[in-house]
Amino acid sequence: MDNLPELRDIHLPDGVSAFPPAYGWWLILAAIILAVVLFEVFKILRQKSKKRYALLLLAQAKSANIILEAREMSEILRRICLVKYPNAAALFGKDWIEFLNTHSKSPIAGKTATLLIDAPYINPESQNFSQVDVNNLRSFCQSWIGENL
Repeated sequence: MDNLPELRDIHLPDGVSAFPPAYGWWLILAAIILAVVLFEVFKILRQKSKKRYALLLLAQAKSANIILEAREMSEILRRICLVKYPNAAALFGKDWIEFLNTHSKSPIAGKTATLLIDAPYINPESQNFSQVDVNNLRSFCQSWIGENL
């Protein structure tokens, strides 16, 4: 008997497939995705913490003297501009008000704008401004901080 025709030739097995990947590759992919998500969450929290800190400073800027309160609010706005808009921190007068108005949905004008411009230079005993002007300035600062941080 001749069994030679029944023998098959040597053949190589099928190649190893790249998919599905081994568990180690899934773990590496999950670690990368987790790192990206944590980075984004950290970035959002950091940004919100700046806004929260600025609003906390604004809430603490309460004084019995209207002029001193306005000075503190002006200082807070300047400090934010030092970080976010470095060129704007050197502005003063009408240019400063125009800059703030261009970066706000609700512009500031009139006596409240004058208070913001002149607060660092006015004698604290001055009676030219009322509590209404300071309240308007405070609400403007809150909205400006909310829109720009």
